[in-house]
Amino acid sequence: MDLRKIKKLIDLLEESNLSEIEIKEGEESVRLSRMPTGTATAHAVAPPPPRPEAAMPMQSPVEAATGGRAPADPGDAAPAADGHTVKSPMVGTYYASPSPDKPAFVSVGQSVKAGETLGIIEAMKMFNPIEADVSGTVVAILCENGQPVEFDQPLFVIG
Repeated sequence: MDLRKIKKLIDLLEESNLSEIEIKEGEESVRLSRMPTGTATAHAVAPPPPRPEAAMPMQSPVEAATGGRAPADPGDAAPAADGHTVKSPMVGTYYASPSPDKPAFVSVGQSVKAGETLGIIEAMKMFNPIEADVSGTVVAILCENGQPVEFDQPLFVIG
């Protein structure tokens, strides 16, 4: 695109009420937008490069540095303690107690019965109780209060 055309577009943008304008000619495009101070900026977009016929699989920088294997995520590893693992049924934020001024639902070494609340997960402003699915003793609590948790992440070990 010709530089004179771009300058004319900038003048047009400054004289009008428009906050943004985008022009495409073939594979070239120019996008102009006003900055909050009232000045105009130009962004030239280059056409995408041609696609190779046989694309090689992409590796993350970690995989490239470790020879193609990403190190195991600590949350994916099996818990060190033996027993039944209670996993998160959803993505959300884990809370150990019903409110900040209340004691935790359970602590390590405490006996629990099946169906007893171990903690809660807040997801979309809803507080969902996490219940023990087996009776036993809490061997380990694998997350901290206020920590974001993922689906199927180990939360508790009951022995």
